Amino acid sequence: MFEVPTQSRLSQQPCRLLAPARLRQTSQNFQTQARAESRTNTLRKLLASPKVLKAPCCFDALSARLIEQAGFDVSFMSGFCVSAARLASPDAGLISYGEMLDTGRLIHEGTTSMPIIGDGDTGYGNAMNVKRTVRGYAAAGFAGILIEDQEWPKRCGHMGVKRVVPRHEAIARVRAAADARDEGSDILILARTDARQAVSLEEALWRAAAFADAGADILFIDALTSVEDMQAFCRAGGSAAAKPKMANMLEGGRTPLLPAEQLHEMGFKLVAYPLSLLGAYVQSMQQTLQLLHQGGPETFPPSRLPSFETLQAAVGFPEYLKGAENYAKLEQGLATAFSTPADSNQSASTSSASRVSEQSYAANPQSASENFSSSGSVNGSTGAVAEQSNIVEADAILVGSEQSREESRQGPSDGRPRPESTPPARPDDMRWQDPALRRSRVLRFRVTDQVSGAVKLETTFPAGFLENTPAFVPAIAGIDLERLISSAQPDQLGGRALADFTNDGDRVQIFLQ
Repeated sequence: MFEVPTQSRLSQQPCRLLAPARLRQTSQNFQTQARAESRTNTLRKLLASPKVLKAPCCFDALSARLIEQAGFDVSFMSGFCVSAARLASPDAGLISYGEMLDTGRLIHEGTTSMPIIGDGDTGYGNAMNVKRTVRGYAAAGFAGILIEDQEWPKRCGHMGVKRVVPRHEAIARVRAAADARDEGSDILILARTDARQAVSLEEALWRAAAFADAGADILFIDALTSVEDMQAFCRAGGSAAAKPKMANMLEGGRTPLLPAEQLHEMGFKLVAYPLSLLGAYVQSMQQTLQLLHQGGPETFPPSRLPSFETLQAAVGFPEYLKGAENYAKLEQGLATAFSTPADSNQSASTSSASRVSEQSYAANPQSASENFSSSGSVNGSTGAVAEQSNIVEADAILVGSEQSREESRQGPSDGRPRPESTPPARPDDMRWQDPALRRSRVLRFRVTDQVSGAVKLETTFPAGFLENTPAFVPAIAGIDLERLISSAQPDQLGGRALADFTNDGDRVQIFLQ
């Protein structure tokens, strides 16, 4: 709720404060998101669906966001990839629980709803360490966690000779993970055995069945070396028969690389692609660095780099700027609502205009937040702007004495006529001469291809914060934006462009809003 200011803090005049319904709507958006289905429940439904789930492996927030933007249903946070990207180190037990957990938190901040399974390695200790690891991963937002049976320090499942812990210790790890889940951690348990390479296929199949009995939700035998091995795993009976199974398509590894549809027909439900993105990332950077040795970006082939606009969209700049614009409009509306002639020692003309605005607000409080109410509320998780259908009418709250309430209903008690509802002060009144007023507005930039007419870029910036604007809109480099704003005429507010010119085959327009 809003803290209602006293009359002495605002003015001795009757005043109406607006409880902006747009703020309530924003709060409702947060609450709705909090009540949205958990990522773990989403993963459960996906595993119960008839389709195969392809899971590219992520290693940081950006790679996870790109996977989600590409439309994949699920992802896997690979320990191999995180160790490489975060430490530039091999997957050999060098990365810690805390570092993996921190990466997982950032990955979930960078995505919206895609379920992500996290690599929990061996659980980082004994059975009690495993329980803590599972709880931590669940709290970070993971929908699933992988727990394996290697000895510590563990290593990549497709490299060198591996050793696994005895059966009783391996089963205890999975049982501890399942207990943490059953005690309240909203997460699925993916149990992995490396016994195929360390012992035999028969031992790996035995352990997979034992892990199912211990409470695992998903089963995984790493480094299967043939199609026959993979078929044997999918034909496993007992408790393992009904459990979803994961195939690991590690590029260059020991397991045959098969199409996802063939793996699905074989009996696999989940297909992980551990190195596809990390490999593309390393190779692309190496090739680009070689090109930089030979010249510069001006010599790059067109396909070497994405456009600057594409990079902005990938990291969420459009949503961020739209959200900032909406809240700037809200602040402007609230500033008008709370302003009084006594708030500052302004000039007589400015004070006069403020009184006109006050009278207008007293008669029509809805106008104080008109700009914000027409622009959409902000969804706190992603900065996305709600559709116009979410707009609700604002409620006016009367603040002041009984006399002020009576005057609001019947007009002033001294016989003065009740003021008519007056629209907000027009920009062509005397206040428009104040440069600060013009700088409180928003500049809109539009770049259009002159041949196709396609809009290549359209974005907005607060007119008072223009220092770095050319970095985001390169086409306006060299334009004196301050001069454009200071010389703006009243009819250019929301009307004709401040500037309209061509640049390298593009039409560039700058508007004041």
